Amino acid sequence: MGRRAVTVMPQTQKIISQMGEQIRLARLRRHLPSELVSERAGVSRQTVTAIEKGSASVALGAYAAVLHALGGLEEDLLLIAKDDELGRKLQDLALPQRQRAPRQNRKEED
Repeated sequence: MGRRAVTVMPQTQKIISQMGEQIRLARLRRHLPSELVSERAGVSRQTVTAIEKGSASVALGAYAAVLHALGGLEEDLLLIAKDDELGRKLQDLALPQRQRAPRQNRKEED
């Protein structure tokens, strides 16, 4: 049984490709061969290559494992959607508005 192809929008593919390039540069700055990174991450060398090329079909867990193998960079995944401005605005719009009862003109009793 073959894998299903992942369809991503062009802008999203561009972001994934940029992320792969940044992972490749992080590996090169550390002078780590892809074989060593793949061994530390527990994935194949082909998976590391696919990640560095920005393949959308690679599981997120493999990305996290490679980031961990590069020295604890997996915490960068916590930055994804951290500042969700649109979500916060939509949430604020859905909050119930406090309603006050209209003022009543009550005459003071003597």
